[in-house]
Amino acid sequence: MGEDLVVFRDRTGRVGLLQLHCTHRGTSLEFGIVAEQGIRCCYHGWRFDVDGAILETPGEPASSTLRARLWQGAYPTHEFAGLVFAYMGPPDRRPPFPRYDTYELPGMSLEPAAQFMLPCNWLQIKDNSMDPVHTSFLHAISSGYQFTPAFGALADLDWIDTAYGMLYIATRRVGDHVWVRVCDFMAPNVHQFTREIEEAAREKIGSRPVVIRWAVPIDDTHTWNMELAQVDPAWGMSREEIARPGFGQSDDRPYEERQRHPADYDAQSSQRAIAVHALEHLASTDRGVIMLRKIVRDGIRAVAAGRDPVQLLLDPGQPIRTHTQDTVLFIPAESDPDADRRLLRETGRKVLGLG
Repeated sequence: MGEDLVVFRDRTGRVGLLQLHCTHRGTSLEFGIVAEQGIRCCYHGWRFDVDGAILETPGEPASSTLRARLWQGAYPTHEFAGLVFAYMGPPDRRPPFPRYDTYELPGMSLEPAAQFMLPCNWLQIKDNSMDPVHTSFLHAISSGYQFTPAFGALADLDWIDTAYGMLYIATRRVGDHVWVRVCDFMAPNVHQFTREIEEAAREKIGSRPVVIRWAVPIDDTHTWNMELAQVDPAWGMSREEIARPGFGQSDDRPYEERQRHPADYDAQSSQRAIAVHALEHLASTDRGVIMLRKIVRDGIRAVAAGRDPVQLLLDPGQPIRTHTQDTVLFIPAESDPDADRRLLRETGRKVLGLG
């Protein structure tokens, strides 16, 4: 978010997230000494608690009021599933930590997964999450089958607003089967999707192994992606395999290979460091991108006017119901192509209970 911060865990196990430079003389707390309670600046020994309170100012007289008058900038943190989250908004408007229903899936283990940086603005990365048509081209028709041949089938596309953001429904005809793929966008910077291994060769009802990905802006032109993944122990994946970015998500391939077989990293970062929306010519398949940008824009305007952006469910005891899934149904094709396309649209909506 354009700020220089230091994160640490003190010897009692608490996590602190403080402004990087000591409020005394500006030395970086990345060289601080972790204490039993808080962190001590290496230069003159001032000690700060995880909330930024000054606990000690060694060498100062007992009558010094520095501890009462000064404070080290700090943000509250929340630990969950191996990740540390920070709340960076007004203290009096801090919402409960959002709990999605995909955090707890029967028989699955929620694990910290890939972390990788892209040299571009965070919004064009999130645009991609509601741009399902690209999966047929970038990951199949244009660059070769990077996932499965089923992705090469052009989908009937549908987008729906939700209480937490929006979702897309991509419904494909694969022989005598209909594959319904649903992915969620959780405003403002989270999305989740299923693993890219679906062959759509047999019926499957509501498979929900998901990757949950946060796009965290480092600054205007660099973005840090962080993931949690639901892992089936039967897959036998090591922690190293779970933590490895998926194909084409980072620049881990040689440039020539990426040029011949580009993937998400190349498509998103080559839109310029900050994509210029005024130079775009959006088409009908970009409706999800338009809707996503409106959600973000409305949130910005709400905050600028002193209001809260659209909130998630604020009851901390209730998980937020999401819809990410792969469902495959045996439904032979209609003889008329237009009728079959209508069938795909109706099937996608019925899977979500929309009739």
